[in-house]
Amino acid sequence: MSNLEKTIAKTFLEMAEGLETGSFGKKPRIALTGMGSEHGEENAMKAAVMAAAKGVDVVYIGSLEHEGITTVKVADDEEGHKKMEEMVDNGEVDGAVTMHFPFPIGVSTVGRVITPAKGKEMFIATTTGTSSTDRIEGMIKNTIYGIIAAKASGVENPTVGILNVDGARQTETSLKQLAEGGYDLHWAISGRADGGSVMRGNDVLQGTPDVLVTDSLTGNVLVKMMSSFQTGGSFEATGYGYGPGIGQGYKKLIMIVSRASGAPVIAGAIEYAATLVRNKVFDIAHDEFKKAEKAGLKDILEARKAASKPAAAEEEVKAPPKEVVTAEIAGIEVLDLEDAVRALWKAGIYAESGMGCTGPMVMISEANEEKGKEILKAAGYIG
Repeated sequence: MSNLEKTIAKTFLEMAEGLETGSFGKKPRIALTGMGSEHGEENAMKAAVMAAAKGVDVVYIGSLEHEGITTVKVADDEEGHKKMEEMVDNGEVDGAVTMHFPFPIGVSTVGRVITPAKGKEMFIATTTGTSSTDRIEGMIKNTIYGIIAAKASGVENPTVGILNVDGARQTETSLKQLAEGGYDLHWAISGRADGGSVMRGNDVLQGTPDVLVTDSLTGNVLVKMMSSFQTGGSFEATGYGYGPGIGQGYKKLIMIVSRASGAPVIAGAIEYAATLVRNKVFDIAHDEFKKAEKAGLKDILEARKAASKPAAAEEEVKAPPKEVVTAEIAGIEVLDLEDAVRALWKAGIYAESGMGCTGPMVMISEANEEKGKEILKAAGYIG
């Protein structure tokens, strides 16, 4: 076959795929780390094949091979994760789907589920990561993150509801101030008789809002339940996973799934990533944050921080000279994270807050790790 014939054949193949998938032009290129699943590596490869059939160029990072899938061979989960980060950073792929990722504070993931009562899609903002160490500030940011994910998934004017959890009313008040400042916010109305924008459990099952705002720990439980409510919890069978990490200025498209996610959910996460790429999620994020800032987001968050401080001014503690921090101290409540860091600063030890695959953690130098643990244990931050 001549080069001309090959070019014509490739063009017709791309046109056929475009007609089948509804997507024309360059395919989004999404990496998937396949090792580490509770259901075996074959489960992840099956997901890659499913997503490829929907018009996504999947790069599989693992040990398995399959026709039509590009495989990057790695020895283990750790090597695969490093390779994934390298490919994302170098622009070799448009995004990646993986089972864990240490997002920085200020970035959290927006899950996408199919609700059981009506089969409606709903975005849960957020499901992993930490938007802020202040609960209310975090939920305010989660709202914007959820709107960004929904708009980048094709929902033009997503409705917003706040789950009836601790801080819901304060979050509602702050968001109303943002709306009064000019931010285009569309409230969902609860299906319960008393209505309102604060959502009950019934609304979660029915998918009343397009975007359900909550704290990330609650959101994590919800997305797990929604994905596996028919399987007893061991196999996540429906939905699109825990979603992309979103934060102001953050431009890495990293999608999270669980080790319990089955092939349909992992495939859904890959398709979710491809949709975000096609719809230019980071351009949408830039515009959305710009609108929120114009509507007074910064002042609202500053007022929130001032309101959360105790009446008596806390002792100002300055950070010691910066050190390389490679050791991790886990087991700290996210709302205590910054206080724990300041307790170490007060003792003359440099530390930073962070978020790992197991939750919030204090980052500290290896030389100070044991001493740091003693200080945090004495202060009641760790057991």
